[in-house]
Amino acid sequence: MSLIKYNLQLKNSIDTNNAKIGVVGLGYVGLPLALSFLEKGFDVIGFDIDTFKISSLNSGKSYIKHIESVRIKKYRELNKFNATLNFTLISKVDVIIICVPTPLTKYREPDLSYILNTVKNIKPYLKKGQLISLESTTYPGTTEEVLLPIFEESDFVIGENLFLVYSPEREDPGNNKYHTGNIPKVIGGITPICLEVGKKVYESIVDNVIHVSSTKVAEMTKLLENIHRAVNIGLMNELKVLCDQMDIDLFEVIEAAATKPFGFVPYYPSPGLGGHCIPIDPFYLTWKAKEYDMHTRFIELAGEINTGMPKYVLSKTIDALNGLQKSLSKSKILIIGLAYKKNVDDTRESPAFKIIELLIAKGAEIQYSDPLVEKITNVGKYNLNLESIQLIPQNIKNFDATLIVTDHDSIDYEGLRKYSKLIIDTRGRYREGENIWRA
Repeated sequence: MSLIKYNLQLKNSIDTNNAKIGVVGLGYVGLPLALSFLEKGFDVIGFDIDTFKISSLNSGKSYIKHIESVRIKKYRELNKFNATLNFTLISKVDVIIICVPTPLTKYREPDLSYILNTVKNIKPYLKKGQLISLESTTYPGTTEEVLLPIFEESDFVIGENLFLVYSPEREDPGNNKYHTGNIPKVIGGITPICLEVGKKVYESIVDNVIHVSSTKVAEMTKLLENIHRAVNIGLMNELKVLCDQMDIDLFEVIEAAATKPFGFVPYYPSPGLGGHCIPIDPFYLTWKAKEYDMHTRFIELAGEINTGMPKYVLSKTIDALNGLQKSLSKSKILIIGLAYKKNVDDTRESPAFKIIELLIAKGAEIQYSDPLVEKITNVGKYNLNLESIQLIPQNIKNFDATLIVTDHDSIDYEGLRKYSKLIIDTRGRYREGENIWRA
């Protein structure tokens, strides 16, 4: 089959909704993406190595709280969606979208093992005419320097009988305003034909697809987005410490500055960064920069400030308890929120765990309440096994201090204020009060 035929065949199958979509990695990025294709009429096969996820999805149940099970059940009953551990089924799909994690090693270097294992799993079952799209966040050059040579080892010519693109994920779990369909999608291709085919695929589910000149530009775009946030949050965290010394409420300052209609974008301080993107992605670029004899001081300084915030929260908690003539040792501390940000159930890289470890090391007794995280098992260096407690008056009164780490909107903050002996607020939920300490 000629280059033009492979190209036209795949584009035609997209136009007619006859293309079968394969999504590898059914987590916070892959599952919403799969649902987006399903909702546009495509058949989807979801691939994962987690047996719990596969079993849950095939029984029509969601394991992500902000994604309703009814959405999955509908397409299972229509026989439009199947989740599987069986990578031989890669040969049955026309589009392969890779949405697997890209963590850091213990030396804070990129860990591409999930991507490489995925490529190893799919490579024997690839067929001519497929599109492969990498969505996992990674350093500039990964698609071209790592994936391309692996696929070219087989009987494939990229841009002729196999199409390869990079399109960074932009999911924001818990955001009710923006979703896969209305968030603009950036894409870069290895060749112009790859880009053309990739655009056709994503235009079937996304309102606005933005093409860039290369996969490296697309990869760098994702890193810039997250570095931009990490650096600005780092600035706010540094200012929070300063404003505390000056007896100024930084949250009030930010709200005032945000009234300026130009030249200012509000970012907010935090007890530390969490999630799978912002605490990790900037270090992909700092690692790659060393190849060019560059030291990314600005990015690393922001990382240093952000990773230091749990210790700042610890010091403020000690100060707050001292104000009540109490020692942190043997004090009972109620942690509000374990998720890395509000209104989601995702605890990956959450600063709450570091704060808990610091408190335990000082002798504190810890319990937590999170309406979206029912329990944790074998977490952190203390192998924490805890269950969320109810925020009822008799429970709240049992604690020496309430520490707000994640400010879910569903929490009764007035009830907390009324029944807590002491509140340490890291999220600016309270402006004033005799028992309120900012941290």
